[in-house]
Amino acid sequence: MISLSHITLRAGTFHLRDLSLEIPAGSHTVLMGRTGSGKTTLLEGLCGLRPVLAGSVRIGGRDVTHLPPGGRGIGLVPQDGALFDHLSVRQHLGFALEVRGWSAERREARVRELADWLHLGPLLERLPAGLSGGERQRVALGRALSFEPPVLCLDEPLSALDDQTRQEILGLLAGLRSRSAITLLHITHNRSEAEQLADRILHLRDGRLES
Repeated sequence: MISLSHITLRAGTFHLRDLSLEIPAGSHTVLMGRTGSGKTTLLEGLCGLRPVLAGSVRIGGRDVTHLPPGGRGIGLVPQDGALFDHLSVRQHLGFALEVRGWSAERREARVRELADWLHLGPLLERLPAGLSGGERQRVALGRALSFEPPVLCLDEPLSALDDQTRQEILGLLAGLRSRSAITLLHITHNRSEAEQLADRILHLRDGRLES
């Protein structure tokens, strides 16, 4: 479960104040709202990329309000993928595992598992410059899922993709919950995308969450 209780966040002169949200474990919640409404600010506060000025953040009953991003158990797929130019696909998929001290044998097995599922096997030695937009997003998804986090956050991951590629990634996301009990919070502007994936759709309007 994700629980945000009366949190306050600031991004420059913009504030979100006294905002609360609960997302049941294993569910897929989509957050929609106009540009500038604070969707990404909220996601950053949850993930630890932006300080929470008041209130609390809990993941699975554990208070993570003041933990660094790496200690929260959250995988994140940002809008642009945010891949490292100098790392191969294989290195991206294994990055979080190496940081967490997984053995080389265990890392390789997990990388192969992700590569098979995401159809990245032939691309493992490529750098991001040699990948299409859809391939880059599949790598970003695999990197976020590599360490088997209980929570996955998606910040408009399909917005820059063509229709065919978007449908391919939608299929992967739709099948994700059959592979694990992961909890998803997903930002999008696309109503069709939200309706295909979400258990619940929320809107952020004037600093308030509405169903």
